[in-house]
Amino acid sequence: MANGHHQVVLIGGGAAGITVAAILRRRAPQIEVAIVEPAEQHYYQPAFTLVGAGVYPLAKTHRPQQSLIPPGVTWIRDAARSFEPESNRVTLQSGQTLSYDYLVVCTGVKLDWDKIEGLTETLGRNGVCSNYSPNSVGYTWECVQGLKEGDKIVCTQPPMPFKCPGAPQKIAYLIADQLRSRGILDKSQVDFYTHAPAIFGVPYFARALDKVAAGYGIGVHKQQQLVAVDGASRTATFEFVGEARKGERETVHFDVLHVSPPQSPPEVIRTSPLANAAGWVEVHQNTLQHVRFPNVYSLGDVASTPNSKTAAAVRKQAPVVAGAIISAVAGQLVPGHYDGYASCPLTTSMGKTILAEFVYGGKVTPTLPLTPSKERWINWWIKCTGLPTMYWYYMLKGHVWFPRHNTEYQEEAA
Repeated sequence: MANGHHQVVLIGGGAAGITVAAILRRRAPQIEVAIVEPAEQHYYQPAFTLVGAGVYPLAKTHRPQQSLIPPGVTWIRDAARSFEPESNRVTLQSGQTLSYDYLVVCTGVKLDWDKIEGLTETLGRNGVCSNYSPNSVGYTWECVQGLKEGDKIVCTQPPMPFKCPGAPQKIAYLIADQLRSRGILDKSQVDFYTHAPAIFGVPYFARALDKVAAGYGIGVHKQQQLVAVDGASRTATFEFVGEARKGERETVHFDVLHVSPPQSPPEVIRTSPLANAAGWVEVHQNTLQHVRFPNVYSLGDVASTPNSKTAAAVRKQAPVVAGAIISAVAGQLVPGHYDGYASCPLTTSMGKTILAEFVYGGKVTPTLPLTPSKERWINWWIKCTGLPTMYWYYMLKGHVWFPRHNTEYQEEAA
């Protein structure tokens, strides 16, 4: 029942919540599980970049939540309002209170559109688009279709952390490739603005991506953060964050502006006893167990782990959390180990992708026996076909065997 006690309560029914629940049901069906999730639709968010580029239909990115809840798991259509981990209780928005033996927090992140002045008012019109929401990704493709000779396209990347570290630049490459295919790339301009000091957080892949951007003639502007948008005048204002010009602002014109919004922990997490100083659920980066409340775990985008926030990270984290709960219920202490693995398929053109895989510390750890910095068609197939299939029919079904990533890989010149 919704108002009562559950052996395991999962807060969030996205990739992390469904996967952990499915693993628990598959490996320990005697454990009673409940998922708290208000959304009726479940989205495969990694495909949004492809939707914005017109190569993947939005309809294929979502399924009814009910169809994904593992058999035997209680679905509570609600959201958390407050946490009392000292008492093993969580209160829901409806006012109901749940108690638990084990709590798993996987709410995802909040898209903070309002942190950019004027963005909310103009998103979805005036050439201002974003692949970060199912409500706006369709307009991205509309904008791309309408590009013409002489247009200026601006793509932005917010401060870390945010979902999928490659997504803000993927669309820049796919747009540039569209312009090239139409024969108007050299008469147009694509610019990429990033808050970071490098185009990508892992130096090995950053070197390769610098070459991709240069090949298209994309202007890469580092350590600049989008702070305001004026849709009517089609201007975007950036603030310099590097020491040399810190605080200075620059306003640029655009015909199309693709915005990757700032992202934050949900308010219910940020203000809870579970949060660290930055507002994320404070867990050990390897065991994913809360540092103060041993029967609480967290994974996915809301966890404090310093890995890239991707579905591939969840795929590696979920067995660690589920395994820890199974061993704890059995009266054992067998902590799992998550090494920070993340995967980011960087779509560099229509038909080619760099498959970036790495662990904590930015160490490159490829799964395939191929040079990971190279653009390949097989990686495009993996991105467009292989990974969605694996997501829906393998990962969300609680299967945990996957090819190992090579932690002994020695980097060559990118």
